[in-house]
Amino acid sequence: MKGDEVQTLADMVNDSRSIVIFTGAGISTESGIPDFRSPGGLWEKNRPIDFSEFISSAEARRESWRRKFAMDSVMATAVPNAGHQAISNLHQQGRLKAVITQNIDGLHQASGIPDQEVIEIHGNTTYAKCLDCGTRMELDEVRAVFLPDEVLPECGHCGGLIKTATISFGQAMPVEEMRRATEAALDCDLFIAIGSSLVVYPAAELPLIARQGGAPLVILNREPTPLDSYADLVLNREIGDTLAAVTKL
Repeated sequence: MKGDEVQTLADMVNDSRSIVIFTGAGISTESGIPDFRSPGGLWEKNRPIDFSEFISSAEARRESWRRKFAMDSVMATAVPNAGHQAISNLHQQGRLKAVITQNIDGLHQASGIPDQEVIEIHGNTTYAKCLDCGTRMELDEVRAVFLPDEVLPECGHCGGLIKTATISFGQAMPVEEMRRATEAALDCDLFIAIGSSLVVYPAAELPLIARQGGAPLVILNREPTPLDSYADLVLNREIGDTLAAVTKL
């Protein structure tokens, strides 16, 4: 039966020409990036810093940058795994409409998918931005300012607060990215949710939007999700091996 479901997914993929892939942390754990939400994950060890706290507290901003640079040793060595490469293969085959990702690691782009086809609804941790004017600041610049004496970075253009280009707890979701994600979900012929717990809203609405738009919904995740009953196919399997097998069938 397990082999049958892989063949079923392969058939669905081969019959599709406009696939939307939705990815969560589960696809990147095979690249060595910890899953924040799972038992023993980073959120059990470090209470998330709310956006309002980041804005109001210099110490919260310092702690945020401490955590960021502590995690960089892990992020810097991460490379796309078999799951990322399989999705990139779908792009090369011309079947991929878009990748919508909750991940902030940039591994989809590193696998060869053009940046304009990756919709990062939770932002990206590989660079920083000014919260006031939006000017981009590279992490090497932030590191040079912060690491010697924990001096907080400021925008060279307007003096505003600098933060990693990620969406924090309490921070508004990016309007344009959510618009693009919704549009892609409504205009695909297959929606595959991969490695997401599907409990974080409004992101978790996207599979339902695709389903309501008429697209078949597939959920590939190691554990059951709250949306399994809405799916046409559910696979509780390892992600990299499964996607690699699917793209070879």
